[in-house]
Amino acid sequence: MNLGQRNPKVDAFFAKDQAWLEEMRSLREIALECRLHEEFKWGWPCYTARGKNVVLIHAFKEYCALLFMKGALLKDPDGLLIRQTENVNSSRQIRFTGVKHIVPRRARLKAYMLEAVEVEKSGLKVAKKTNADYPRPEEFEQKLAEAPALKAAFEALTPGRQRGYLLHFAAAKQSTTRVARIEKYAPLILAGKGLDD
Repeated sequence: MNLGQRNPKVDAFFAKDQAWLEEMRSLREIALECRLHEEFKWGWPCYTARGKNVVLIHAFKEYCALLFMKGALLKDPDGLLIRQTENVNSSRQIRFTGVKHIVPRRARLKAYMLEAVEVEKSGLKVAKKTNADYPRPEEFEQKLAEAPALKAAFEALTPGRQRGYLLHFAAAKQSTTRVARIEKYAPLILAGKGLDD
């Protein structure tokens, strides 16, 4: 498929009646003008350069958005890029609630997309967080100190599984809730499983 060419799978996506259709079609046109490869990934139109994901068009209940895979590396002179949650490291969104928010920004949105392509071509990478960068609740540290088998099992988990547990435990506001979560998931940790396994 040539640069800037429509993908039949994305055509089929846009043939369905759905929320934010007009807005997403406008965003598609901008992406195609940037001569990106149009693909269909994770159930959404995705635009790539040199085989690397650059930007995704996706929708939620209250808005549709452009999701820049390495948005953290983009300059953001207009202050449009949004970090979805504090745990998102690399990607950033630009959100829209109507075509009226897209049309006047067309040139700027195209500039963001072209900059994202240049970031990808340059080989720049977003510095990855390590598990040491995530909070480790005192209650969990205490449990690990009391149960060497649990500590060994936790350390044997993949970094992603460890991170999932750390985020889940730390998200509880009350100590009693953190303790309850740790007790509930200790058997899974001992079994070498992640939070969602």
